[in-house]
Amino acid sequence: MTAELPSSRSILGMKVNVLTYRHVIRTCLAWSSARQSRYVAIATVNNVMESYDDSGFREVMNQADLVTSDGMPLVFALRALGAKEARRVYGPDLTPLLLLAAEKAGVPVGLYGASPEVVQRLREVIAQRWPRLTLAYAFSPPFRPLTPAEDEEITASINSSDARILFVGLSTPKQERWMAAHRGKVSAVMLGVGAAFDFLAGSKPQAPRWMMHSGLEWLFRLGTEPRRLAMRYIRHNPRFMWLFARQLMSVRRSDDEHRKGRADN
Repeated sequence: MTAELPSSRSILGMKVNVLTYRHVIRTCLAWSSARQSRYVAIATVNNVMESYDDSGFREVMNQADLVTSDGMPLVFALRALGAKEARRVYGPDLTPLLLLAAEKAGVPVGLYGASPEVVQRLREVIAQRWPRLTLAYAFSPPFRPLTPAEDEEITASINSSDARILFVGLSTPKQERWMAAHRGKVSAVMLGVGAAFDFLAGSKPQAPRWMMHSGLEWLFRLGTEPRRLAMRYIRHNPRFMWLFARQLMSVRRSDDEHRKGRADN
């Protein structure tokens, strides 16, 4: 089973692929069947702005095997850049869909991240909802940086578990950096799903669907986690809107000049 290469656009210098849930699921299953080490970044405005501010993180994002448009602002940006078929591929929706697909395909999965309490609750939810799915690995790493010896031990444990799809819930930018550092070491398809662990475990509430579809989910999350998210949104969202507006004007001006040049010839 192979999948065609998806198109992409550059949003403030960061690659975002034009994808659907079906494409991501089929591609991850194909990679897992071939036992390939890959990583999938599920991107929001936060990823874009962290990438804009940090060239090292931009490299991490641009080297990802797939980058989905998790947030509606990125979907709107992709469409403005000409990808009219762009759709949202939202981590908390992708996660259960991929768990179901892995259950049907007989692909063992693993969990890496979140607190021990969330991981335990998630194990229970998975056993209830996908009883034939093999959960081969589940681990909540310490919040502090791992020592090299600990990292080697964890990597060996993941590989010996035979998990072929590894859901990583460490939050951005930590989870993307971890996946990039472990591509070629972890013999699995890694997906940085962030808050999907908490949502699926029921430890945090999700925004209403109408807020998700209208691009206002950030407002709901700010209301539920103001202390953790306030500075992120206050710092990133206005800058993203301004900088992307400048990018879009530049693209359109370049397109106009190109069309004028063709007409003159």
